[in-house]
Amino acid sequence: MPAGNKAGGANPGASDLEGKKAPDFTLPGQDGKPVSLQYLTRRGEVVLYFYPKDMTPGCTTEACSFRDKLDLLRAAGAQVIGVSADSPASHQKFIEKHGLTFPLLSDSGNQVSKAYGVYKQKSLYGRQFMGIERSTFIIGRDSIVRRVFTKVKVNGHAEQVLAALTERS
Repeated sequence: MPAGNKAGGANPGASDLEGKKAPDFTLPGQDGKPVSLQYLTRRGEVVLYFYPKDMTPGCTTEACSFRDKLDLLRAAGAQVIGVSADSPASHQKFIEKHGLTFPLLSDSGNQVSKAYGVYKQKSLYGRQFMGIERSTFIIGRDSIVRRVFTKVKVNGHAEQVLAALTERS
């Protein structure tokens, strides 16, 4: 079972994508310009990570961890792309505040999050709501999902992703 998945706690929608063609998409980046999965996979493997919200503690830790490991991830042949429902303007502020050096895409209608099976019912302090479940997909140049990490714990996650990339090399 892939790291990041727990027996009985795996996200079946997301996990079902492993070994299959990744849902294609085109979303605006932090600069408002459209970015497609097809364009990204022509440039190399893609580490596509979905996170709940810009500027929140867990999401900041996760983004900064990917930033800090970016040279190693690129050396392993991958590029990192973050996706949340935040606006391009929010992404730009998040990037500037934390010195992020990879793109963040805006899935404002959660259509891509739904296609990847990561838009889920969540609970916080007894309140139920819909939102993004922190998840990461490693997608090959052929657009096949190589690895899925669901219910991600941010501490050590960038290292897990790097290990998954390098164990195939």
